[in-house]
Amino acid sequence: MNVSHIVGLFCGFGIAVSAFAAPDPNFHIYLAFGQSNMEGQGNIENQDKTVDERFQLLWSADKGSCNQNASKGKWIKAVPPLAHCEGAKLGPADYFGRTMVEKTDSKIKVGIIEVAIAGCSIQLFDKDGYANYARSQQSWMTQRINAYGGNPYGRMIEMAKKAQEEGVIKGIIFHQGETDAGDGQWPSKVKKVYDNIIKDLGLGNDIPFLAGEVLRSGSSKGANNNIAKLPQQSKNFYVVSSEGFNQALGDGQNVHFTSQEYRDFGKRYAEKMIEVLGDKIKPAASAESSSSKAESSSSPVSSEAQVASSSSVAPTSSASEPGSSAAGIIANPVAMQDLSVGKVSFAGGSLQLPISLARASEVTIRLYSVMGNEVAGMSGRLNAGTNNLRIVKKNLPSGVYMLSVQAGSTQVVKRLDLSR
Repeated sequence: MNVSHIVGLFCGFGIAVSAFAAPDPNFHIYLAFGQSNMEGQGNIENQDKTVDERFQLLWSADKGSCNQNASKGKWIKAVPPLAHCEGAKLGPADYFGRTMVEKTDSKIKVGIIEVAIAGCSIQLFDKDGYANYARSQQSWMTQRINAYGGNPYGRMIEMAKKAQEEGVIKGIIFHQGETDAGDGQWPSKVKKVYDNIIKDLGLGNDIPFLAGEVLRSGSSKGANNNIAKLPQQSKNFYVVSSEGFNQALGDGQNVHFTSQEYRDFGKRYAEKMIEVLGDKIKPAASAESSSSKAESSSSPVSSEAQVASSSSVAPTSSASEPGSSAAGIIANPVAMQDLSVGKVSFAGGSLQLPISLARASEVTIRLYSVMGNEVAGMSGRLNAGTNNLRIVKKNLPSGVYMLSVQAGSTQVVKRLDLSR
């Protein structure tokens, strides 16, 4: 899609802008979700209680007293349990994160957002049908669902949007399917959940999704037939093998792994993620130059914009058109490996947005309210080099918004104060 076809909706009021620290490109965030094996059923031993400070957890459940007095939406050191306090123990996400920290540059920090419910079907993560499914479950599962406000998918997206203010989502790990072993439509249902995650978070089209196999000798071993079909759903889907894991916890059905198998499984997830991401897990360049810091410290100027009669985006020859004067300046330029957003200004009744790319890419631009709701969006393919977009604004309520620009797995977020 050519950039001239991108359509955007932005506020028709004046702009007064304040500087906002962009998310740290070296804070790599991963989503982890599924059922009991992702939740973790292994005993937490002494060796599991020491965690590198570079491995962080964004606590997603309502109750946090079981984990360092955690509270919803708070970053803490990733000491297990990572999912919730209703029976979660040691799981694959624990040693996935530890291994990512161990095998990446010391400048990289790793964050996990985990949402998992024992015994659940993939239907619980279908944002259109989860409520009907949840209402039909037994009280023990309802208790765990309620730990996520009654909507596990919604809670995961809520926490992920919060995390995007501080870091960059790099991938997804997944372990589910035992409950749905007999459902031949399960692979396509998983793809629907993945597509919703990408859309709801404004992510690029290259986010890897790693799904782990179930025990090959357990009562749910048939689920591996479904899991093997996942790569047919998307080029971003990969399977993590459970080969050699056969000790099981002794739960009578041979469904859950042992603590050591969870540790080894987490390492396998990490090794696969590192293989898939390649150079994308290397440290990014410094986010700011001294000159841009000086620029952002200047006082915001007054708003004098006029309401536009239409809403469109088109390329321009420069960030400010000839003869126009800037009525505001948005945060400093942010230097990234693959994507940078230069000085954004308001001039001639439109927002001037310079986007520079190392290579031609699909770019997604989203505008979010402070509550995390998407209020405007646009996407299209931009050429390598600097692309100067002109965004004519349309009425939106006055207030603070978050502007997200995403190219592949690289993201820049800026805070906009759209005042009357």
